[in-house]
This record gives sequence, C-alpha cells and structure tokens, in this order.
Amino acid sequence: MHDLTGFQRDLLYVIAGADRPSGQAVKEEVEKYYSSEINHGRLYPNLDTLVNKELVEKGQLDRRTNYYAITDDGRRRIEERREWEEQYVEF
Repeated sequence: MHDLTGFQRDLLYVIAGADRPSGQAVKEEVEKYYSSEINHGRLYPNLDTLVNKELVEKGQLDRRTNYYAITDDGRRRIEERREWEEQYVEF
C-alpha cells in the first residue's frame, strides 16, 4: 500500500466496501468523505492506476458505464495495511 497515494488508498477502500460500484458511485462516496467535489480528471486516472496495479478489476455494466471490483491482491493489501495500522493505533 506504500506505493499508493492517500487518494488512491481511499478509492480502494470505497471499492472494497461496495458491490461492483460504477465510477460515479465511487466518486459520490469519496466526495462525501472529502466534503468537496472530485473532478473526472482526478478520479479516473487514479482508478486506472489501481487497475494497472491489479488491485482493482474494471468491467463494463453497459456501453457507457464501467464497474470496479477489488481483486484478491487488493483485499490482501488492505488487510496488510490494517495490520500495520493496528500496531500503532489501538481502540
């Protein structure tokens, strides 16, 4: 996870928590968290980076809409990150 930006990590977490969300659905969730608008020029290149790193799979819902799904490697990377965080932060 160390090779991702914080924004890319947030996108990965949103995708992991949803069932094959569209790019628009991911955008809406991230905008809620950031309390600001995320433009397409920021969102889609970062989603493509996650796809290229094989952390996320991209597929087509219809001719205009793609979906994103976390891969096994993406899920593993989240688990490793959470384990790393737990050594420093306990609740």
